[in-house]
Amino acid sequence: MNKPIIIAGPCVIESMEILEQVAEKLVMLREQFDLDIIFKSSFDKANRTSISSFRGPGLEKGMQMLADIKEKYRLRILTDIHESYQAPVAGEIADVLQIPAFLCRQTDLLVAAARTGRIVNIKKAQFLSGMDMQYPVQKVRESGNDNVWLTERGNMYGYNNLAVDFRNIADMHHFSNTVIMDCTHSVQRPGAAGGKTGGNREFVPAMALAAKAFGADGYFFEVHPDPDNALSDGPNMLQLDDLSEVIAKLLV
Repeated sequence: MNKPIIIAGPCVIESMEILEQVAEKLVMLREQFDLDIIFKSSFDKANRTSISSFRGPGLEKGMQMLADIKEKYRLRILTDIHESYQAPVAGEIADVLQIPAFLCRQTDLLVAAARTGRIVNIKKAQFLSGMDMQYPVQKVRESGNDNVWLTERGNMYGYNNLAVDFRNIADMHHFSNTVIMDCTHSVQRPGAAGGKTGGNREFVPAMALAAKAFGADGYFFEVHPDPDNALSDGPNMLQLDDLSEVIAKLLV
């Protein structure tokens, strides 16, 4: 059995101290399980619920911090981009450029990401089916880049709620050999916590195991040493120390 890809890290860059704390843990898990673990964090969260919400250090400073993590810990890096001009800058450092779910049909953004030559991980929009993702993939490939991953993260189910149709994983395998399950964003309660997003992190392990049954190639976990006091996505982020147990169950 091929071992899965693990993508993990804090939602947004809060401080170098937190980045290093997470990176040290991921290196330990990489050695423990002999896995490909990719470090994830965002230099900017442009789609926060409130204008007063913390967004991150920005492109230049944030990418330098991720470059330092990459060099020191020898971890591959994934970060998301929201605007086309960010792609070449982020692509100098990141091994994987991620397209946020709400932006997965933005042609200029997809083309800019494709032209960096990096892996492009497109998150499936909350309003699209797995089969609909053939068109974002086509945009990247016709821009000269065949390194396209797809990520399932749930669909809107009424207001302030998401539901996951795990059949999307199988459907998206028609268009990409690498389909990732976003186990933490799929338990969000968007905008349901008084000006910020809520969530139910207790369901994260079950989301991962269900995705395994449907043939996921990798798993995306936002993790934090103190998620209840995180500056973004705390309610759905996994406690850093709990990641080892979740990975162990996936490898059984």
